[in-house]
Amino acid sequence: MTQITLAVTGSISAYKAADITSQLTKLGLEVKVLMTPAARKFITPLTLQVLSKNPVGLDVMIEEDPQRIEHIDIGKETDIFLVAPASANTIAKLAMGLADNMVTGTALALPQRTKKLLAPAMNTKMLEHPATQRNLKLLQDYGYQIIQPRHATLACGDQGSGALATVESIVKAVKEHCL
Repeated sequence: MTQITLAVTGSISAYKAADITSQLTKLGLEVKVLMTPAARKFITPLTLQVLSKNPVGLDVMIEEDPQRIEHIDIGKETDIFLVAPASANTIAKLAMGLADNMVTGTALALPQRTKKLLAPAMNTKMLEHPATQRNLKLLQDYGYQIIQPRHATLACGDQGSGALATVESIVKAVKEHCL
């Protein structure tokens, strides 16, 4: 069975991770969810645990099972690493190789063969900032496939690019890599 690791970061669109998780499990895929501390401000781990039928990875420094190093083992077991939504903060951390939470620690430990997908979600100005554009380019160079954000009315009320791609587009990108 294909294992998807869904990494959820701190964006208002984190609530869509529930639908993404549900859709992927309905396809018969094994979904493991990781969350940044900021993601937990938008959606609870329990929601994603119930939908995925798996424990949610929350803290890189807490190891429940002394026989496992969770972020390393998840990386070894993952076929597709999907960051959705991907905040500007997490994009920057991934591009710079920082590993200060469960999402970034696992990402840094992924084998080269692992397929990596990233769906940005942020304000248009943040998305268009040269630093974010540089970081996205670096991540593409590292092998990440970028699932382009939509142009829409954003949570802040601005119109522009930066809205999370539709759940259907995200699921389709995953399916293209595994089904």
